[in-house]
Amino acid sequence: MSAIKYLGGLKAYLASGDCVNESAIFRLHYQFTVVVLIGASILLTAAEFFGNPIDCITNLRQSNVINTYCWIHSTFTIQDYYLRERGSQVAQPGVGTPDGYDEELMENRWRFHNYYQWVVFFLFFQAALCYIPKFVWNNCEGGLMHTIAEGLNPGLHKEDEVSSRKKVIIDYIVTHIRMHNGYVFKYWFCELLSFINIVGQLFLIDRFLGGEFLTYGPRVIEYADMDQAERVDPMIYVFPRMTKCHFHKFGPSGTLERHDAFCLLPLNILNEKVFIAIWFWYVILATLLGGLILYRIALFTLPGLRPRTMHKHNKAVPIETVEAITNKTSIGDWWILNVLATNIDPLIYRDIMMKLSKEIETANSNNPYNSAGLYSSSSV
Repeated sequence: MSAIKYLGGLKAYLASGDCVNESAIFRLHYQFTVVVLIGASILLTAAEFFGNPIDCITNLRQSNVINTYCWIHSTFTIQDYYLRERGSQVAQPGVGTPDGYDEELMENRWRFHNYYQWVVFFLFFQAALCYIPKFVWNNCEGGLMHTIAEGLNPGLHKEDEVSSRKKVIIDYIVTHIRMHNGYVFKYWFCELLSFINIVGQLFLIDRFLGGEFLTYGPRVIEYADMDQAERVDPMIYVFPRMTKCHFHKFGPSGTLERHDAFCLLPLNILNEKVFIAIWFWYVILATLLGGLILYRIALFTLPGLRPRTMHKHNKAVPIETVEAITNKTSIGDWWILNVLATNIDPLIYRDIMMKLSKEIETANSNNPYNSAGLYSSSSV
């Protein structure tokens, strides 16, 4: 029950904070993915569900010694034994006795498996990698959005306090206009870092599983449509449930004896499901993050897209007002105002935008260098 208790504790990590300053896709990367990876790692340590991680059958009495030895020193299967008929030609897929092959030649056909020792640690390492972009963003952001949006909820604050906070925000934006580009570019870099992390992890897992992961998903899908006599279950091929292990010891007369052990790997029943889920989720997340990056590039290169995006967040603000503000500010200011729309009351946001538009227009008209001054239109 301890594993279930820890899994229940992961739900709190999925809760969104009081102030949201990131995209939903970015949160999927550092929240949902981290919970899935840590949850899978915790399940793999739950001995009450799956028993011992390895159980070996041998003619020796010291079965616990054989189990420990084969777990530490790896087990193996024979590659061309996966296509043979189970029960007549082989005992289990990939496992059988030599049939005329030279022993040295047989060893060249062996496929060793020792990844199972490291799966729990590897999943935790993946979770840590997925949290790095969030860690970087927290240090870069410094709580700016929370400071700006604080106190703008009429249900929790008095009207005079809300009015005072609105004036503070308007004064802040006007005073710091065109000074927020670094803020948005740092955040977009963290989104790019998330995309690099997911794509890099696909290749990292492929290396971890001996070059079998990148094609793992398509092979599982194709497996259902293949002919029964010719198909090999890719889940069993990558994560065999039965393997062999050789144990050497000295006999009573001092001669070297080799004992064959037939080993059951119960955890591979879960490993195969965990990694097929990871494959599909990583492909989906990489696609979402790739599309998000293309969208960010469009926002940077196509300034006319920004007011439409902001207007969708709060249609109570006239599109003309949004365009007027966007044309007189930089992409960093636009991002601050765009994120602010998701964190405060819509009516308060409308008031801020209307007053901010007038303040910027007044400051612009009073600027003696109006044509190329601080508030002039810019593509950035």
